[in-house]
Formats: sequence, structure tokens, C-alpha cells
Amino acid sequence: MRYPQSTSSGPVRRGISLIYIGLQGMFTSCALLLAGITAAQAANDIFAHTQACHIEGIDEKVRCGSVTVAENPDKPDGRQIDVHYVVLPAIKNADPDKALLAIAGGPGQSAIENAAYFNQMLGKVRQFRDILLIDQRGTGLSQPLACEDMTPINALAYNDENLDMPALTQACLQQQQADVTQYGSLSAVRDFEAVRQAAGYSKLDIYGISYGTRMAQVYLKHYPQVLTTVTLDGVVPMQQNLMYISEAIARATDLMLTDCEQNAACQQAFPQLRSQLAEVEQQLAQQPVSAKVNDPMSGEVSELLLTRSKFLGAIRMALYSPTTRSLLPYAINQAAAGNYQPILGLYGLTTDGAGIAMGMHASVVCGEDIPFVDDTVEQVANRTFVGSEMLSSLREVCSVWQVPPVDPSFHQPVNSDVPVLLLSGEMDPATPPSWAELAMVDLRNATHLISPYAGHGVASQTCANGLIATLVKTGSLKEQDASCLDRDISRSFYLNANTVEPLATANKE
Repeated sequence: MRYPQSTSSGPVRRGISLIYIGLQGMFTSCALLLAGITAAQAANDIFAHTQACHIEGIDEKVRCGSVTVAENPDKPDGRQIDVHYVVLPAIKNADPDKALLAIAGGPGQSAIENAAYFNQMLGKVRQFRDILLIDQRGTGLSQPLACEDMTPINALAYNDENLDMPALTQACLQQQQADVTQYGSLSAVRDFEAVRQAAGYSKLDIYGISYGTRMAQVYLKHYPQVLTTVTLDGVVPMQQNLMYISEAIARATDLMLTDCEQNAACQQAFPQLRSQLAEVEQQLAQQPVSAKVNDPMSGEVSELLLTRSKFLGAIRMALYSPTTRSLLPYAINQAAAGNYQPILGLYGLTTDGAGIAMGMHASVVCGEDIPFVDDTVEQVANRTFVGSEMLSSLREVCSVWQVPPVDPSFHQPVNSDVPVLLLSGEMDPATPPSWAELAMVDLRNATHLISPYAGHGVASQTCANGLIATLVKTGSLKEQDASCLDRDISRSFYLNANTVEPLATANKE
């Protein structure tokens, strides 16, 4: 799984995929262990309700299963849905009654579809612990709330700023066969717990990324007794409204511009970068630009309609990773000169929608965020074009989706003694380090680590995957040596289409 957040790849995506860019019969291993069974027997019981299967991106067979749950938990005899899960078995499993639950982001991403990412990133954990992936209800195989017909035929040429959002959202809603009010985080966490019990795990560690950190906190709030450790990577605090992401984007953009200004080679190559960015944005605010370009996916000559939204969306997505961030000064400089091919290459990163199930995304955001936008939040959103567009589009979407708001207590911070590791990237354009500090307010056994050079998703960009393995193995935050996070993983800025500045050795390990 990548942890990008989708931007403007489709009509509905422009409106609602603007925040978080990461899975859910009752045998419990507690009872089995009290009966004195062996570890091998426990493993057999854990897999009693699964079957061997193949998952894309993983060579060996893994285990697949599903649990049937009520779509509406308040109507247990009503409509039923299947929540699908996958177990990546530990290489040498000393604790078969435990697993690490890896929670995807979005909201709306499938954890199972991103199994290869989790398998690689959590490879050190998998040496001794099962990895459990659940397709959260509304995603992947678990009653997906997708809007398959909403993506434009030509993502390059359509005008994403001139859409009838209510009509498009209504069309998406009519595609659904589900009660969309039942696909928020609270219903999903009940599914997660049902999967844990069905799979036979007595305890879970949790890793959540981006929106997955919200789900991890909800799990910790409601089922603390079954959790051993929690890792939050790219933290979304329970108290934080998603509209504050507009501030995070502006902050990360300014950091990139400042880095270029303080880098001798970048400053020499692009001395007017900050003003060029402003000029291109102002130009596109007046009128989109039409140009002939080579499609970044097919290579064919295509018509491009570059809007302000597409331009800023491409920049935002590139900020997620040090690799793509290094391309931004050159791409912005070329756009100012009328060459849109480099920025188009970055825009191509957004056109797959990050695998987001847009209906599920709406069910979460329209119940948990938009109803709680007050005057202060609105003022923050309206400080930037991205924020104002996001708020306007989401309000239009939610006026159609009609999901009732969660109880305000949902947004209370988690109060817990469970060991919690919080990871932040200093360059993160979605969940900056200050968000993790907010989440820590009532976590009494927590450590917040900041990677100075990482973007969104610290564990996939740094040594933090090893820190997570240590936490899971020891169950303690005391054994952590986080000095490796200070290693400079930044990439030199591209000075032209082929050349980067040689890295300075003085600041490298």
C-alpha cells in the first residue's frame, strides 16, 4: 500500500479523496491456552476458519478468511455482509495466539490489495508474528462502496473545477446496494474485533498509517484489553478535523521552497522558484491551460487541460515522498516556462485514485469530519485555494450522502497506558508532527519520534520498521534506539530532466 492521498483523479475523487492517504465461529486462543494445548495446535485452530490462497505481490501461499457480520450492528438480524481478511503467517511463530493488525488508510483503501506493501514494510515483524490484514467494510472485498463509473475517460483533458458535485454524488449513491450510513469507523472497529475473535487471536499489536491511525485509536479506545502495542504512522488525532490538512499542505510546500532556497545548486538553477509557483497558480486561477503533451502512462500525444486544482494536486502528491519531492523545483520551473510535461508526470501519480473506495470515503468523512466544521475550522480552510475547494466540495458531497454525525465524544483523545509509538515525518504534507503531539495528550505510555527528512509514511521511508519490530517483540518503548531516524534520506533536487546535485557528504552517515 502506498500512503498517498488521492487528489483530483475523478469527479467525486476531487471532492472527497482529499485527506488521509491508509482488515477485519468464535474460537479464542485464551480458552485454548487454558486447556494446555501446544503452540502448533493453537496455530491450527487459528487457521481453522481460513484457507490457503494467493495474494497479488506475494509469492508464497497465505491464509484467507471472512466473517459475516450485521451491516447495522443495532439490527443483528438484518442485512449481513462479509468482512474479508488475510493472514500473512509468521516465519517462525513463537506466539501463534498473537498477530499484528495492519490498518490501511484513505479512508477507503483495501489492506488486502496492499498486502505486498505491508509484507515488505513489516517484514521484520513477520519473522516472529503473524500479520493480519482486514478489508475494512466498504473497501476491497468487504462490500466495497466504489463509484466505478465516476472516473472520466480522459483524466488529462477533463475540467475538474467545473463539475456538478451533487449530481455526480447522487449518481454514485444510486450505484450502492448498501446502507451507506453504516460504513464509518465505529462500525468497522466492531468488525475488526469480530475478525480477531474468529481468527483465534487473544492479543493484537496494531500498526496504522494515515487514516489507519484514526482506526487504531478507535480500537484502542473501545478494546484496550486486547491490544499489546500500537504504532501510529502519520498521525491523525481524534480531536483534529480533516480540514486542517490545508495548513499541512501549505507548510510542506513552504518547507520544499525553503530547502531549495538554502541549497546553493537549487537556488542557482531556480532563483525565482517561489514567485514562479505563485505566477503559475495565478495564471491557472484565471484560466486553465490547454496543451499537447505525451500521456505519462501511454506515451501517446494527448490533450491536456491543466487546471489550478490539477497543478496543486500534483505538487501535493509529490511532497509525500523524498524521491518525488526532489523533482518539484524543476517541474515548477518548467511549468512557468510553458513546458507542462514534467508536472504532468507528477500528476500521473494521482490518476489511479490510490485505490480509494470513494463511497466508503464519503461515509467516513461525512459522518466524522464535515459535521464538526465550526467557524475556526472554516477560516483555516478558506486561507488556501486547496482548503476552500476541499470544504466546498465535501459539503456538496455530504449534502447528498446524508450520513448522520457521530457523537461528539468520538473526537475525545484516547486515554490509555498501552505502549504507543507515534511516528512523524518533518516533511509530511498531510499529518505534520504537531498532529502527533495533539494525539499524545492522554497517552501515558507513548513516545513520539520524528524523522527530519521523511514525508508521509515514516516506516516505509526510514529505519522505523525495525523500531516497530522491537516494540512488538518486547512490548516496551524502553528498548528503542531511534538515532537511525536522523539519517539523511533526502534526495538532491533535480536541476534538469536528468541531473541531480551531488549529495554533500558532511551531513551523511
